[in-house]
Formats: sequence, C-alpha cells, structure tokens
Amino acid sequence: MPRVPVANPSAANRAQLFSQLAAMERAGLPLLQALATVQLPAALAPAMAHWRRQLEQGRELASAGQLCGLLSPLDASLIRAAQASGCLATLLQRLTQRYEQQARQRAALKSRLLMPLAVLVLALFIQPLPALVGGQLTPAGYLWHCLQPLFALALIYGLGRWLWQRNERDPEGQGALLGAVLARLPLLGDFYLRSNLRDFFATLGLLLEAGLPMLDALPRACATLRSRPVRLQLESLAQRIETGQSLAQALAPLQFPGRAVALSLIGTGEASGSLPASLQRYAASETARLDSFREQLALWLPRLFYAAVLLWMAQGILGSGAFNPPALP
Repeated sequence: MPRVPVANPSAANRAQLFSQLAAMERAGLPLLQALATVQLPAALAPAMAHWRRQLEQGRELASAGQLCGLLSPLDASLIRAAQASGCLATLLQRLTQRYEQQARQRAALKSRLLMPLAVLVLALFIQPLPALVGGQLTPAGYLWHCLQPLFALALIYGLGRWLWQRNERDPEGQGALLGAVLARLPLLGDFYLRSNLRDFFATLGLLLEAGLPMLDALPRACATLRSRPVRLQLESLAQRIETGQSLAQALAPLQFPGRAVALSLIGTGEASGSLPASLQRYAASETARLDSFREQLALWLPRLFYAAVLLWMAQGILGSGAFNPPALP
C-alpha cells in the first residue's frame, strides 16, 4: 500500500490555501479544478497531489484533506458543516482571515524573541570563559558547557511542538492528554476552552442560518470541539431541546467560560427570531477576545524570557565571587 504523504502546513500556508479555494469557490470552479490550480510551496505538492487523487476516487473533500494533513480535524469538521449548509465560500474566507491573523501573531512573536535568544546565546558562551582561561575547562568541555543548554531548549521546543501538532491532528487519541492538560492550565486553559466554544457556536450559527433544524445542526457543531469534556457536556443539549427547552434554557445548567454573555445573546436572539445572527455575534466577540490574548502573549512572552535570561546572567555573575572582597592575609 503506497504511503500517504502527510503535510505539515504553517498558518501562512493554510491562509494561502483557503484564500485561493475561497476565490475559486466564489467563481464556481469544480473542486478538482480548484485544487489543481492552487499554488502552494513545493514541500506541500505531494500532499496536494494525493488530495486530488482521493477526490478523483470519490472521497469526500474534508476527509481527503485531513488524511494528507492539509486540513486539521477542526478545519475538516467546519468544511463538512459548510458544505452541508451551502456556504462553503463564506467559511473558507473566515478560515483565511483566522489563519492570516495567526500567521501575523506568530511572526511577531518570533521576531520579538530574537533579541533575548541572542542575549542567551552570548551569555552561554561568555560565562564559562574564565574557567577556560584558568584551565578548569578543556576546549571540548567549554564547547559542551555552552551547547548543552541550547540542546535542552531545542529538545523542549521540539517536544512541545510535536505534542501540539498531535493534539491538533488527533484530539481524540494520543493528543487528548495534552488537551486535558491545557484545559487545566491558568490563562491558557481559559484560552483553549474559549477557542473550542467559539468554534462550536460559530458553526452552529452557520448551520442554523443555512436552514438546518437545531437537532440536525447540534451534532455537526459538536464535531468541531477538540476538548472531549466540553463536547460531552454540549452533546447533552439535544436531549434537553427534544423536551421542549430553548437553546438558552438547555445551556443554563452548564458551566463554561463566557457563559453569561452567551446566555444573554442567545436568549435575545431566540426572543427576536435572530438566533443565527446572535450566535455569530457571540463567536465574533470571542474571536476578538482570543486575538487580544494572542497579541498580549506575543508582547509579554519575549519580555518574560528576556527578564529570565538577565536574571540568570546576574545570578551567574554574583555567584562567581567577582564582587567578594579579597581575603585578608
């Protein structure tokens, strides 16, 4: 059986992909023709070719894209929902905007981390110099002393990135553990849960706007949730709604971030007959909150890293005894 090429697109690559697909969807091009004209970096070409072959064999668009790694499970769930509701172009444009924002924030974070990282590397090579000059370290020992912390940081970064990608690709399997840990972290846990709920309410509003009944839309919206505990809670909504409760009444017993605002907007939307628009407004407000958190993270994380490096350098200087008074004869 031939090996399936699995891609690892960046946020910028995903934005590029969805932007082109949205333009071609609005132009009315068939999916196969649209995928054949998408221009992405050469590293993603094998995955794109496999995606097209899967479509030619009759496989569904979202499943084929997820299989080759070009679509995350969340992207695939949203695309299935959008195809069912007949508003694929709208969703693709929203995904384009979301990934463009993520790409800008990640680029800003990387650029801001360059200076503290350069200071750290400089400090690692300067701190053991006296020991090298004094003969306590051999040249090989000096080099290992300098590079060992960098290897450790690279290993931690690589492991964290691998776990995050695993959670994105397989939130139900091995990635579920990371999702459970993220949900319990201070600040990051709230961000993770809010992003899950934002996707749920945005998808539900999209489906209701397209005319799907609530009981048909709820399972499709729940499929976008990566957090298993949150999904188990929200899957119980259908049972309450079947008994005659409104969506706001069904949500009332549940506890989740942003609950008060969600219940207020949903209750108003149900009373005025504009529930889909209210759900989209709530999702838009949560998107703004999440984007603001990412901006603050990109602003403060480099500062905290820089402060940690300076404190480590100060501790090394003070611990070296350079400022101790000389011993009396």
